[in-house]
Amino acid sequence: MENILIPFTVAVMISLIATPLVRKLAYKVNAIDIPKDNRRVHKKPMPLMGGLAIYLGVVITSLIFLPLDKALISVIVGGTLILISGIIDDIKGLSPRSKLIFQIAAAIVLILGDVKIDVITNPFGTTGSVIALNGLSIPLTIFWVVGVTNTVNLIDGLDGLAAGVSTIASLSFMFVAREFNYVPIMIISAIVAGSCLGFLPYNFNPAKIFMGDTGALFLGFILAAISIEGVMKSVATIAVIVPIIILGLPIFDTTFAIFRRLLNGKSIAEADKGHLHHRLLQRGYSQRKTVLILYTISFVFGLVAILISEANSKRAVVFSIVVFIITILLAAKMGLISGKGED
Repeated sequence: MENILIPFTVAVMISLIATPLVRKLAYKVNAIDIPKDNRRVHKKPMPLMGGLAIYLGVVITSLIFLPLDKALISVIVGGTLILISGIIDDIKGLSPRSKLIFQIAAAIVLILGDVKIDVITNPFGTTGSVIALNGLSIPLTIFWVVGVTNTVNLIDGLDGLAAGVSTIASLSFMFVAREFNYVPIMIISAIVAGSCLGFLPYNFNPAKIFMGDTGALFLGFILAAISIEGVMKSVATIAVIVPIIILGLPIFDTTFAIFRRLLNGKSIAEADKGHLHHRLLQRGYSQRKTVLILYTISFVFGLVAILISEANSKRAVVFSIVVFIITILLAAKMGLISGKGED
């Protein structure tokens, strides 16, 4: 536990100390979010770029407590590219195409550091049986990294939501990594969770600063990297399923948004008010209650993933299918897929 608690605490302290400094910097460089449409919940200008404090917590603590190998270097360099794109976007805006270029470049950096999806486990085969991806390894890794990076960004719609969900996801990855005895992944997962927790006192409702794309994109990237190194490189039957469930809230919410927009004849890039947090707000829940409900959902996903990682292959597959079916049925009932009841 000492291997985890000390880095976790250091990350909390760095992020906690850095956040008010970053807040002052945001005002100086004019990284301010001014509410321009009815999709934004906040009503007054708010400083952005708070993710820089999370980044400092993650990178500084990782350099102190983790060996500086090829994988860690690629995570830090790739994460820095993502951070730069977020800072540019928070200050003066960045086109979706430019963001995508940064994200693909960061994913390629990971691949060069051998942080990639080489094989996928066969849940219906014998224990430890895998399917080699060969030429599909690189495109699948890029797709996963870019996808997860953006899903976390898309749920960053309420005070403290993305930071809290990322904390829960990181801790879930930590416990799953413990199951496989992946100590470095346990440590970096604890570091990410600590960095998010250090930021939360300034970001929870009523927020004093937003993490902005600087933080949401960085957290998505780092969670994607952790999922590849921490679970997907294992030969456990559930290696493919567990990261999807741990990141269930952002992944499912984004997937449902894509289907919802296609079914309604809209571009998948067109923003709407049909996300889960919008639905809960429409039902009369306050920001705080909505965020706490979403924390609970994320916690349940994390707990399910941990339980699945401890189950035998057949039970894990059945359990996963049940979770997916229940999630889809609940989403359909709330109109997350059809868009019914959307403002």
